[in-house]
Amino acid sequence: MEQDSAGAPARASLLNDPKARGIFYQLLLVVALVTLGYVIVSNTIANLERQNIASGWSFLENTAGFGTNQSLVSYSETSSYGRAIYVGFLNTLLVAGVGIFFATIFGFIIGIARLSNNWVISRLAYCYVELVRNIPLLLQIFFWYFAVLRSIPGKREKWSLFDTFHLNIGGLRLPKPIMGTGSEWIGYAFLIGIAAAFLVARWARKRQEATGQPFPSFLTGVGFIFGLPLLTYFATGMPITLEHPNFVETGPILRQGFELNVGLNIIPEFLALTAALAIYTASFIAEIVRAGIQAVSHGQTEAAHALGLRNGPTLRLVVIPQAMRVIIPPLTSQYLNLTKNSSLAVAIAYPDLVSMGGTVLNQTGQAIEIIGIWMVVYLSLSLITSAFMNWYNQRMALVER
Repeated sequence: MEQDSAGAPARASLLNDPKARGIFYQLLLVVALVTLGYVIVSNTIANLERQNIASGWSFLENTAGFGTNQSLVSYSETSSYGRAIYVGFLNTLLVAGVGIFFATIFGFIIGIARLSNNWVISRLAYCYVELVRNIPLLLQIFFWYFAVLRSIPGKREKWSLFDTFHLNIGGLRLPKPIMGTGSEWIGYAFLIGIAAAFLVARWARKRQEATGQPFPSFLTGVGFIFGLPLLTYFATGMPITLEHPNFVETGPILRQGFELNVGLNIIPEFLALTAALAIYTASFIAEIVRAGIQAVSHGQTEAAHALGLRNGPTLRLVVIPQAMRVIIPPLTSQYLNLTKNSSLAVAIAYPDLVSMGGTVLNQTGQAIEIIGIWMVVYLSLSLITSAFMNWYNQRMALVER
C-alpha cells in the first residue's frame, strides 16, 4: 500500500472511488434530465406562441356547447368544459368498475372449469380462453356493438322479460327508482350493513383460527347487507317507488317507442363496451386462476378429503385461500389493463374520459392540457388500484406461526 511522506496510507483518487463516481454520475443524470425538460418546455411554449394557442386552464370554465347520451351527474350543452371532462371521468369509472366486477366472476368460474374432471366443461373453457384472448379487444368491441346489438329490434319494437326489462336498439330499459322523503335512511342502513358484514367476517375468521369452528359469515353478511336496508325500507313507509318505462305502440309512427326520460335506460355503447371488456379480460383472469390453483400442493386437497371435506368446501376453504397469494399480483395487472383499455370506448362513441376530452380538445385546441388530464387521471387510477391490491395481497399472505 502506498504511503505519504508522513507514513499514513495514501488516499485513493476520486476517479477510483466507487462512491464518488456514483454520486458524480447521479448528478450528471439529474442535470441531463433537467436540461432535457427545459428544452422540451421551451420548445413547447415557443410552438404554442407561434400558432397563437394560449396555454392555461381558463378554458375549463367556458361553455361546452355539446351534449352526451350518458351522464351520472347533471349536464347539458350549457355546462362548462370542466363539467364535460368530469362527466367522462365518471363514465370511465363506471365502465371500469362494472367491467372488473363481471370479469372477476367470469374469470374465476372459467378458471375453475378449466380444471374440471368433466371433459366437456374443461374443453369448452379451454376453447373460450384460447379464442377470446387471441382476438384483438377492439374487434370484440366492434362485434358486440355492430354485430350483436345492431341485430336486435329497432326503436319501435322491443324484446321484453317479465314485462319489466326491455331491450331494443336504443338500449336496455329498466325500472327507475324514485327516491322519496326518508329514502336516505335506506342508504345509511346499507352502509351499516356493509360495516357489520365486514366485522362479522373478521370475527368469524379469528374465531375459526382459535377454535377451528366455522361460522356462516357469508350468509350472515348477505343478511346484513340486504336485510337491514329492506327492514329500513318498510320501517320508513316504503319511500322508494319504481318508474317503469312506457312503450307507446299506437299513434303516429314518430311517437311510437319508449318515452324519453321515463324509466332507466342503459345505452347500447355501455353494454357493448362492458361486455367486450369483461369477456376479454376474463379469459386472462381464467388462466391466472388456473395457474394459482395448480400452484397449491395436491397434498392440501388430499388432507382436506381425509378430514371429510367434499370437493366444493375443499376448493372454497382450502385451495382458493392458498391460491390467492399467487393469483392477486397478476390479477392486479389485469385490473389495470381493463381500466386503461376502457379508453377504446371512443371507437363506438361511448362518452368516457378520452371521448369527452377529445371533443373538448377539438373545440379548444388545448392539446397539452387535455392530454395532461388524461395522463394524470389514468396514472392516479392505476396507482390507487395497485395500492389497494397490494394491501389486499398483504392481508392474504400466509403468516407463519
